[in-house]
Parts: sequence; C-alpha cells; structure tokens
Amino acid sequence: MLADAFGRIATDLRVSLTDRCNLRCSYCMPAEGLDWLPSPLLLTDDELVRLIGIAVERLGVTEVRFTGGEPLLRRGLVGIVARAAALRPRPDISLTTNGIGLSRMAEPLHQAGLNRINVSLDTLSRETFVTLARRDRLADVLAGLSAAAATGLAPVKVNAVLMRGVNDHEAVPLLRFCRERGYQLRFIEQMPLDAQHGWRREDMITADEILRALSAEFALKSDDPADRGSAPAESFLVDGGPDRVGVIGSVTRPFCGACDRVRLTADGQVRNCLFAREESDLRAPMRAGASDDDLVAIWLRAVAAKLPGHGINDPGFLQPARPMSAIGG
Repeated sequence: MLADAFGRIATDLRVSLTDRCNLRCSYCMPAEGLDWLPSPLLLTDDELVRLIGIAVERLGVTEVRFTGGEPLLRRGLVGIVARAAALRPRPDISLTTNGIGLSRMAEPLHQAGLNRINVSLDTLSRETFVTLARRDRLADVLAGLSAAAATGLAPVKVNAVLMRGVNDHEAVPLLRFCRERGYQLRFIEQMPLDAQHGWRREDMITADEILRALSAEFALKSDDPADRGSAPAESFLVDGGPDRVGVIGSVTRPFCGACDRVRLTADGQVRNCLFAREESDLRAPMRAGASDDDLVAIWLRAVAAKLPGHGINDPGFLQPARPMSAIGG
C-alpha cells in the first residue's frame, strides 16, 4: 500500500496528461501563457498506462482521475481511458476538464469507460468569463456540460472558484443554474498555485463567505461529517435535498489529515502532495530499464515521505515551483 508516516493510505491517483491548456485563467497562469514541457519529456501512452497499471495492480490505487493542464488536449486520451478501464481490479475513472471540446468527446470517453467528470465553470457571464479565462469560450463550456450529462456520465460535477471583485456575486446564480440542470456544484477556495505567484489571501473568497452567501437564499444542512471520509468537499443538503452543494475549503478548512491522494505529473514525477516542493522521478528509471519492482519501490518511498499538511497557513510557507497547470489538479 502507498502508506505515509502518519497512517494515511493513498488510493486516489491524479494523473496529469499534459501541462498545456487552451485557456489562460488568471488564477492559474499569465495572459501570455507558459513555456510548455518539451514533448520528449512527456510520458508516452504506453508509459502512462504502465505506471497506472503498477499503481492499480501493485499499490492499491482504486481511483484514477485524469487532469491537466487540459486533458482533452491529450492525443490518445480515449485510448488511455480504455486501457485504464481494462485493468483488474478495475479502477473508478474520472476526468477534470475546462469543458472546451467536451461536446464532441463526452460520448467516446463514456464508451471507453469514463465513470465521472468534473467541469470547471466559474461564471455564467460571458464578459466575466473573458476577464477570468482571457478567452471567449463560455458557450463551448456550457455545450460540453450538456453533452456530458446526456451521455450518462451524470451526475456531472461543476467546480467553481470565486474571486473577490470578479465573480464573488455569482455563488447563488451558479447554484440555481446547476440545480435546474441536475449538476452537482462544488465551490473551491482559490489556492496559491498560480504561475505568477500573485495569490493573495485577501482576494480569496473563503468557505465561510460562500456559505453565508448561499444561506441567504437557500436552506443548507450539513451532511453527517462521519460520511465525508477523505472527500475534500464538505457537503450540504439544499432546501431539504435531494440536491447538494459542496464547499472545498483547502486553505481555511484543510483536510490534510484524511488525504488519500497521490499525483503523477505528465513528465513522470510522483508528487505526494499538491503543494509538495520535492518530486520523485519515475520516467528516467523507467526509460533506463527499471523493473516494475524498482518503480514500486520508488513510489513507496515517495509517499512515505509525505508531510502532515500542506503548510499554507504556516508563516514560512512557500508555493511549489510548479504551477497547477504543470502539477495536475
């Protein structure tokens, strides 16, 4: 098992398929974009599937989530999903996307074995979308959401980040929008993972602020916290249910003590925490002929060294060198 020194077991593998993205969201990267990883450094499809297979068959991973950058930009994505779905024991397979291109990809992904999908949607305003993402693509995202729901990937989950003075007034409209369409909405506190290192705590809309805004319009009742387990979101019944809304307070309500995640970057590095400042290389040993046993040993050591928490609230906190787009969500 992928165990750390604090008794946590990693069973949820986040796999970044690319660091590239077709948006330029202000809380993630600068307007001009970033220098993408050179293609030779990226894991091939076969290398990805080999490492996912080791994680599932040898290390107890039961959930695989594909992320980016934007994972829909990865050529061969459908085939990668299908090969992951063919592993035994079969993992639960999900994907986090900005939704651009999802309208044509939802059905092939579902047929390949994708179980669940999360789509980022921070605003319902075209103008605000352009301000946040620096691209005029809101219509594409909304079309992707509709297509995903129509395929049977439901319930489609929607992830929203609120930023002060930008879209902080949209908590209620976003929840109404999702309830009307059967989507499950989760608000996420903005985290210090931007490439510019420009994150400021005072710009972040906190979990408490989100809940106050929602409670002004809806009756919220917290689900039994005993049922939360390692889930990052606190879940609330809306107006008596069955609809729910989630709030992920990564900064103000950290859930590190129950974390069950480990990450594999697009260039083959193991990260035992989203905010880790060190990585363990699997790509170089694998390309040098390492056996599965060798790779298992590297992975075990990487997770064993996991710190008790992300440290965002510590006075000496430093952002990881890589931004979110290069780590994978």
